[in-house]
Amino acid sequence: MFSFPKEYRLLRRADFLLLSAVAHKLHTPSFLILAAPSAHGKGRIGITVSRKVGTAVVRNRIKRLVREYYRHHKGCFVSLDVNVIARRGAEKLDFRLVCQELDRAAERLAGIRC
Repeated sequence: MFSFPKEYRLLRRADFLLLSAVAHKLHTPSFLILAAPSAHGKGRIGITVSRKVGTAVVRNRIKRLVREYYRHHKGCFVSLDVNVIARRGAEKLDFRLVCQELDRAAERLAGIRC
């Protein structure tokens, strides 16, 4: 139920490039979210955290928090490919604040589902 298998992940660079070319962009204080209808029928997620955000420990923590949010809210992303890009300041968020920001973004994403 709360697993995160490979079919739910954006893995190839080509997938990320295609998504960035056709995606709707949503801005939150700590994240930039790119979303587009999925060509695979399943919603997939990619998480991008650059070195500008922090050390490897910090970047991995942010990715874990976003993955955990996705695992608990897969229903919000049923037919969407989504790339969550962390901005500076995301390292200060705890899980509750990550959920608040991504919940608001998910509500706005509901309008672009196909």
